[in-house]
Amino acid sequence: MSPHSQFSLRARWRLLAAPLIAATCAAALSACRIDDGSTDPTAALDYHDRYPIVLAEAPTTLDVFPTGGRLDEISLATIHAFVERYREFGEGRIVILAPSNHRNNWAIAEIRKALFADGMRGMVVVGSYPNLNGSAAPVRLAFESLKAEVRAKCGNFPDDLASGDNVREWKNLPYVNYGCATQKMLAAQIDDPRDLARAREPGEPDVEMRLRAIQDVRKGVDPGTTWKVQNSAIGQLGGS
Repeated sequence: MSPHSQFSLRARWRLLAAPLIAATCAAALSACRIDDGSTDPTAALDYHDRYPIVLAEAPTTLDVFPTGGRLDEISLATIHAFVERYREFGEGRIVILAPSNHRNNWAIAEIRKALFADGMRGMVVVGSYPNLNGSAAPVRLAFESLKAEVRAKCGNFPDDLASGDNVREWKNLPYVNYGCATQKMLAAQIDDPRDLARAREPGEPDVEMRLRAIQDVRKGVDPGTTWKVQNSAIGQLGGS
């Protein structure tokens, strides 16, 4: 998908989700502040401060590529997981966005059917986005949710890292883009964004393990676990 198509898709999503975003911002204005990228990323030396992971209200999306006149099992499974994610973190309606040149109306019907089967009746709206380059474009599902994200953009290399014509590289400081991709990948892998803001309650203790350790201490035995590792000679690997 071209950059222009992605921009138009995001603009279309914002248009459809405007009432939801307005209500969300009224409830928590600070969480809806959009970073326009004007902050100088070189101000902080530590990449955790330069590219912080924040909690924000943002679209959660799923791209479905219908083919063969039906939705395959993989597509149905991902849609089901998408609905489960919506139940846990989403709000408002689920938006189905189809490319403007989309001629397979059956795909929209099948996706709606899959959503309805998961209990999303009356919670789905359909829209479209322009497919400017005519390439194979997905049907995109989206809803507004709480997400962990890094709002700064990666790929910022104002200086030549291999050049010796500036004194910045002589100071052995982290380069501007350092840590950006790591932070973005970490944010994308966080299952529950709320874990960044508060700790979870501890689980139930292992009573059997605790009693065993107490009995060992009473007997004067080391309560620790003994791990035995048996290594094989490298010449014995792979058989004869």
